[in-house]
Amino acid sequence: MANIILTGNDTVKINGRIITAFVTGGKTGAGTIEFPNQLVSITTGKNGNSTYTLNEDGQQCKVVLNLVRGSPDDCFLNSLLSLMKADFASFTLLTGEINKRVGSGDSSVRDDIYILTGGVFTKEVEAKEEDGAATWNLSFNSAPRSIV
Repeated sequence: MANIILTGNDTVKINGRIITAFVTGGKTGAGTIEFPNQLVSITTGKNGNSTYTLNEDGQQCKVVLNLVRGSPDDCFLNSLLSLMKADFASFTLLTGEINKRVGSGDSSVRDDIYILTGGVFTKEVEAKEEDGAATWNLSFNSAPRSIV
């Protein structure tokens, strides 16, 4: 399961807010996008016949964001986390968008866009004292990709 590494040059929006206070560097950069589940399962029987099963969990997406601790973006996400914990039943699920600009080497540039829906915080914020980072773990029920 491969991670898509986010850089400080990517555009990340959560609930309409553009997130900019990234801690960059290291193995995970500004953050990651991961699709941890298989989209299709294949089972092959003794006669070589196979059964294909669509796994709806395969659409789920995990997003990790590494932000500067105490930054306005860290405070924004913290306020949303507080709302979720205070009354989960009435919490409005998170939405988001991640836009990576990608080049092909022949001067053409495209936008690689993930539209995030049905999001929640899956862990308490993790702090890394040595680099002043707040690591946010979110999961979304789907993140369809488009290239324009």
